[in-house]
Amino acid sequence: MITFTRRSLAMLPISAAYAQDFAASAPDGYAEPLGIGLEGWPYPAPVAFLPLTMAGQAVRMAFMDIQPAAANGRAAVLLHGKNFDSSYWSGPIAWLTQAGFRVVVPDQIGFNKSSKPDLDYTFEGLAANTIALLDALELRTVVLIGHSTGGMLAVRIAAAYPQRIEKLVLEDPIGLVDYREFIPPQSTVTLVEAERLYTVETYRAFIARYFPRLPPAQYEPFVAWRMRMTRSGEFERFARAAALTYQMIYRGPVRDLYRTLPMPVLLFAGDQDRSFPLIQYAPPEIRARLPMIPAAARSIVNELPHGQLVAIPDVGHVPHLEARDRFRDALMAFIA
Repeated sequence: MITFTRRSLAMLPISAAYAQDFAASAPDGYAEPLGIGLEGWPYPAPVAFLPLTMAGQAVRMAFMDIQPAAANGRAAVLLHGKNFDSSYWSGPIAWLTQAGFRVVVPDQIGFNKSSKPDLDYTFEGLAANTIALLDALELRTVVLIGHSTGGMLAVRIAAAYPQRIEKLVLEDPIGLVDYREFIPPQSTVTLVEAERLYTVETYRAFIARYFPRLPPAQYEPFVAWRMRMTRSGEFERFARAAALTYQMIYRGPVRDLYRTLPMPVLLFAGDQDRSFPLIQYAPPEIRARLPMIPAAARSIVNELPHGQLVAIPDVGHVPHLEARDRFRDALMAFIA
């Protein structure tokens, strides 16, 4: 395991005064509607679409395909988290293309710029879609990098299609535990209603818990696009897709797949990460002892046949934004 010391991080803490100043100036609402396909929302590269069929429905999978100036013959695929649009991959895209990698960044069906059909989402289905994209792009093997829910999906892909994955990188993945052991099942109606009830203030607080160090202005875009979508005439479809993908996370555990992964695996964990899907539904007597990502990662890395853990102190759920240099250095050394 690699652990970076607090001194080695060389990052300035976010002052209380800065946070208060931002809170005083942050918008208390977003009036301009945004389509649930994030139409017009800026991405760091052109977006194309792959037509697919899921449960008899015609859907389109958005993706970016970024070519390096000097190719090294290898490719990397970046898988986003549940509450993050793929614009947050701009840093890793730059690092990887500068190193000669072709970089492919899909938006999974049900998320971001892709279609949001009403269906029973499964990680197996999203994995098959991702492999179909690699086939369409004629990519036989890739370095697979998944963050949060994308990490959970990456484990499912790597377990089902190990011959396609050269190396696997998991950035604060969820799914390190089986959530059914701690959270009672919730109806989709309940989860849709939770999506409807968010206000700018409550959603900003929800996003802020991912980022103990990042200046609030830097994560406000995640708040902006989500709250602008509430103004869309299609918001109810978005809310249902969001609820159904929470059901996928709950019903599709990958915990037991880690020990089966044959490829080298690099696992990142911010030691202040308190992400735990559907934690609000945990009984109070259980909530205090939930196994959060840092502890679960330390436990699971020993089950990986070829795994290593990079633990980063004072960092939350998205190290590639909060500890850019350390994340980049460890990532590029691992895949070199």
